[in-house]
Amino acid sequence: MRFHAKSGGILWGIAFGIAALAGAADASAAAGQGRVITAARYIDVLTGKMVEHPAIFVGVDGRITSIADARTVRWGQDVTHIDLGERTLLPGLIDMHVHLDGPADIGGYRGLGFTDSFWGMTAVQNARDMLSAGFTTVRNVGSRDRNDIGLKQAIDAGYAMGPRIVPAGYALGATGGHCDSTFLPPSLEKAHKEEGIGDTPDELRYQVRRQRKYGAEVIKVCATGGVFSRNTEPGQLQVPEKELRAIADEAHQWGLRVAAHAHGAEGIRAAIAAGIDTIEHASLVDDEGIRMAVARQRPVWFAMDIFNTEYTQAEGAKNGVLEDNLRKDREIAQIQRDNFRKAHRAGVRMVFASDAGVMPHGDVAGQFRVMVEYGMTPIQAIQAATRNAAEALGRERDLGAIAVGRYADIIAVDGDPLANIRALENVDAVVKGGVQVKGN
Repeated sequence: MRFHAKSGGILWGIAFGIAALAGAADASAAAGQGRVITAARYIDVLTGKMVEHPAIFVGVDGRITSIADARTVRWGQDVTHIDLGERTLLPGLIDMHVHLDGPADIGGYRGLGFTDSFWGMTAVQNARDMLSAGFTTVRNVGSRDRNDIGLKQAIDAGYAMGPRIVPAGYALGATGGHCDSTFLPPSLEKAHKEEGIGDTPDELRYQVRRQRKYGAEVIKVCATGGVFSRNTEPGQLQVPEKELRAIADEAHQWGLRVAAHAHGAEGIRAAIAAGIDTIEHASLVDDEGIRMAVARQRPVWFAMDIFNTEYTQAEGAKNGVLEDNLRKDREIAQIQRDNFRKAHRAGVRMVFASDAGVMPHGDVAGQFRVMVEYGMTPIQAIQAATRNAAEALGRERDLGAIAVGRYADIIAVDGDPLANIRALENVDAVVKGGVQVKGN
């Protein structure tokens, strides 16, 4: 995440409805208009199996009403047919850690050359890029000026195109910590604390309530130092367990889940003990932290961004990223990948998380390759970005699988991702809520 991003749907012009199908197996009996999506096969991420010749029927609310065998089912002429040919279908992908208002090619002090509203404008294209890459849902864990909330509202109202957004608003953190503004001298800082910053349990409880009041659907807290902030180190504990527990308790009371930026082992252990729901980065996790994550009764998920360093090390200096930030990036990159393998092998629950904004938003599917290189099978990597992510969001009834009752968020790729995970790097078609937004 960059300092200018503050650590950090549905479609355009859709004003028509889709009538629900009345039948299941025999779609020719359906009354009114409906939609059916067909392809050669789809991956059932709930079972890990491939299903041949699906006919996926979609109702007026954009949810799947039934799934049949396309070789035997019939539908009438009033049913809109989305034929995706010989491709493989998957549920729309979910990225659990993005910053939509963070252009990857603007780092360090270069961000001071742009006006405040610039960042929200860039988020519009970044959202389109993620949707085009097959990510139909993203969790935006921290933005400045609540750009993620505004963009979500614009997408939902039909003024912009992009994925479903789970927004956090401002990230929470300690004075001088990773989620605070640390690049400017005192003479240029505000006289009062930055939005989201608190230094006592009560101050941080207030910040949870404030973010929720203005539209946050997840709470983000920076428990440790970070890579792309100034004057912090990734291993530093910055928000102690007592304060993390206050944040988690307050958020859970309001029905919100909490994501903790935590690179350092002490911060990871504190966040797990405090009841935080997802641990972001988890780069320097130790054996005790892994043990705690596996054993905790309330599920905790690791969201480890193990791909973006390839971009930051290749392009960071050109983009203006400070050498001190690149140093920290280099120091933890391989450790994080090795700990990803160790945590996965131990049975830690994992979700897909790219930290898009540190790297280009349209390229994040490249992480699937690295997840497989570091110990996951292709189906496990896919489940991390579908079934697991939906569960970590508490959205199992809506997202994360091609299944009756869930939104018809579906992508299509050539080939078989279970045999070659890199097929996910080139998404041919995207359907969101039963409406095709990419491909033919």
